[in-house]
Parts: sequence; C-alpha cells; structure tokens
Amino acid sequence: MAKPILLLNCGSSSIKYQVIDAETEQVAASGLIQRIGEAGSTIDHEVGEAEHHIEEPFADHAAALRELVSLFAEVGPDLSQVAAVGHRCVHGGTRFSKTTLIDESVVDAMRELSPLAPLHNPPGIQGIEAARAVLPDVPHVAIFDTAFFTTLPAEAYTYALPTELAAAHHIRKYGFHGTSHSYVSKKVAEFLGQPYDSLNQIVLHLGNGASVSAIQQGKAVETSMGLTPLAGLIMGTRSGDVDPGLHAYLGRVLGLGLDEIDALLNRQSGMLGLAGATDFRDINAKIQAGDKRAALAMDVYIHRLLTYVGAYIAVLGQVDALTFTAGVGENDFRVRAHLIKRLAPLGFELDEAVNEVRSKEPRVISTANSRVTVLVVPTNEELAMARETLAAISQ
Repeated sequence: MAKPILLLNCGSSSIKYQVIDAETEQVAASGLIQRIGEAGSTIDHEVGEAEHHIEEPFADHAAALRELVSLFAEVGPDLSQVAAVGHRCVHGGTRFSKTTLIDESVVDAMRELSPLAPLHNPPGIQGIEAARAVLPDVPHVAIFDTAFFTTLPAEAYTYALPTELAAAHHIRKYGFHGTSHSYVSKKVAEFLGQPYDSLNQIVLHLGNGASVSAIQQGKAVETSMGLTPLAGLIMGTRSGDVDPGLHAYLGRVLGLGLDEIDALLNRQSGMLGLAGATDFRDINAKIQAGDKRAALAMDVYIHRLLTYVGAYIAVLGQVDALTFTAGVGENDFRVRAHLIKRLAPLGFELDEAVNEVRSKEPRVISTANSRVTVLVVPTNEELAMARETLAAISQ
C-alpha cells in the first residue's frame, strides 16, 4: 500500500473507521468500535474477507484507539506507513470553508463551535485528541460536513431574526451532509461527461438522515438542513421542518422542557413517529399489508420531498440533473417512482423498468425524453474524505 489513509468518524460512544489506499482508492480495512465507556465494548474489524471481533471494555476513545492500533499491527494492514488520518467533523461554522490540517488552534475553534453541534463536535474532538496521541507522527486532517455549503448566498443562509442577535450567536443556516453532496454532484458530472461548473443539479441524500441541495454550476446555493441537522426533510427519527411555535406549545400544554422537546423531535419523530418504523423495507411491507398509518407516512414523506424539489427548481431556474443517493435514495425504487411521477408535469419522465433494477453503479433512470436527467449515484463519503485528506497534506 503506497499511501494508506486512516479515516475516523467518532460518535459519543463509537468510532467508525476505514483505511483507504489514496493511490488505488481501494478499501484495505474497515470496522466499527461500539459502546465506548461501557462494560461491553466491541470492535468489529474487516480486512479483505477476514473478520475479527473483540469484546473488551474501553474506558474512553483513547483506550479504544490504542487497542485498534494494536489490532492493525496484529492482523493488518500495517499503520506504520499511514500517510495521514482524516477526521469527519460535523460542524465547522463559518470558520472552516475547506478541509483543514489539524493543530491546537483548530481543536480550540471546534470547542468554541460545540454549542452549535453539542451531540457531534465534542465526541469528534475526543476522537481527534485520542488519535493524535496514538498516532502523533502523521498529519491529522479535519473534513467538515458544513464546508461544502459555505458558498450559500446570504439570502439563503440568513434567518429572519434580529441581526445583532443572530450575528452574536452565529445563528444561520449551515447545512450538513456536505461531503456526500460534494462527492455525488461531482460524480454526476463525471458520469455524464460534463464540466462540473456547467451543470445545475439537485441532489437528494435520503437515508436515516436526509437532506437536499441545489448546486448551481458547481456551487451549493441552497440546502434543506439549517443551523442543525434537524431542519428540512422528514428523516428516520427526525421531524424535519415543523412550526417553530411547536416548542412553546409543547412546553405550555405538556410541560415539556427544552431537552425533552429536542429529544422528541430528533429521536422519536420522523418516519418512526409517523409509521412506527424507520426502515423503508418495513414501511413498504406495512403499506402492502394495508396499514393506513404507514401509507400516510409515505405520502407525507413524498410531499415534503416534492415541495423542496419544486422550490429548488425555482431557485436554480433550470435543472440539468436530479440525483438520488444514500440508503433510501439508492435502494428504494418506490420512493424514486413516487417522486418522479409527481414531477411529471415539469417534464420529468421515469424509465420504470430501469428504475426497478438494483445496482451499486451510477445509472440514469429517466427516459431519453425527460426534460431533466434523473440518476441514482451511490455515495461514498469515506472515499471523498480520503481524497480531501490527500489534497490537504499535498499542499
């Protein structure tokens, strides 16, 4: 392996990781560490066809990463030649508009931004500090979810709040899933053989988390997530857009505190709240069995998609490509069919037979007569992170 890149995605009690050869772009290893800080911590590590499982308590991220480095030394691949470590960082605020080499000032800035992402930035910082301790002699790089959306114009990112209040507390739309939207939109241009800066695109990242972006000639100009990842589309357990007055209403009527309301909207709502399930295979099975609750949930989900796509068509003025990606977008042909049929009056035309074919490859699912090219493009955030990391250390 010429240039192995270790990629880390740290949660509050987990670390998802991959090792990618930056030259061949092949995955050399991948895995997941879970239940950090609990008695039942585990590592599931894959190298080629081999799978390794470890059950051992890890007190913190540093202990987990020390064990992971030992595991790499034992079963491979060898991390002694690692070129860099890339860290997925959720919130970069307005401070970070691109992938950045990590030093103490970057870590300090991420701490300052933690109030904007209290569930994500603190564990990310823990992972960075732990990884720098166990791999101190290689560059560490921060890849920010928000960076792709720093090109949003002021008319798109500004909230109608008192100007001084918003400025003092950094309240604005930031957008998330930027690594995926960037990767997929560039892949679309490559697949269609068109210059990236010549296309107007709408990208639908539909997974347990979901977002949509409008990309005008290579620059993001709108996106559905906002100050936090809660805004926008309906997601697995997140409500997406609701009336802001709902918070006060729930406080007055039910006596719920802010943390309880936040938990309700982030973890108990979305498709889980509407249909009683988050997996679209289960939801489709419920619909086919005559479950009216699940059928309504799907109608609400598609309606929200439709309203955002319609708005972004208006923002862009003219659209060349609409692309589905992520778990639901790549795998649920029914969701794709429902949406494109609703867009038929705008000149969208679906090739139903092609749409129903399962594939892991990029593909066009619209007909030759469709006014807009509709595609399915699998996302690969880890590969995008590896490319960003390599670019950062090569400057």
